[in-house]
Amino acid sequence: MRLLKIRPYLKAAHFGPTMLITAISFVFGTQLWWEGPAYVIAFTVFLGQLIIGWSNDLYDYQDDLKHNRTNKPLVAGTITPENLRKTTFIFIPIAVIANLIGPLGLKGGSVYLLGVGCGIAYNFYFKFSPLSPLPYAIALAALPASVYFAVNRTPPLWVLAAGSLLGVGFHFLNVLKDIEKDQSSSIKGLPQIVGKRASAVIALVLIVIAIVVVINR
Repeated sequence: MRLLKIRPYLKAAHFGPTMLITAISFVFGTQLWWEGPAYVIAFTVFLGQLIIGWSNDLYDYQDDLKHNRTNKPLVAGTITPENLRKTTFIFIPIAVIANLIGPLGLKGGSVYLLGVGCGIAYNFYFKFSPLSPLPYAIALAALPASVYFAVNRTPPLWVLAAGSLLGVGFHFLNVLKDIEKDQSSSIKGLPQIVGKRASAVIALVLIVIAIVVVINR
């Protein structure tokens, strides 16, 4: 029963992308530290990603209703907006405190929370702007940088560059499935402006460049 109650909240947090970011943080944690703190880092990163996903679904609720996106828990009715809003406000201070007092420390935790702030800013503003790739570029560079700062190391430029490229590439890739509906809802991020075909090409090029950067570091 408890799993059934938790599942809609995980789905509302965009579980796939949330777990991908969490897994990336774990990998960096094990490479730069060891498994003990890496598990804690992954958990605190997971908390931050919950806030991003939930705020996205809350803000998009009316548009999701308009397009009958029944795969969204709020539209399907498995969670009410009021309950998700309350849960989000409860988890915000928990996520902030956990990141700042956990293994990431004040410096690393602050950098990661910058990334979380970028995700929230995207949900409420940048999604509708030609600058929509900017929060992704910053957030996906901030993620590995936070772990480097946690161990008092300066993140290499290739790590920041690869993170930003992958983040922006993911942005263009992520909107492909809903790009026509977004355009009809006057969501004018850069992918919606350039269109589906161009967005797919841009995503592929950025991901390939990111792979080349990593291979030739």
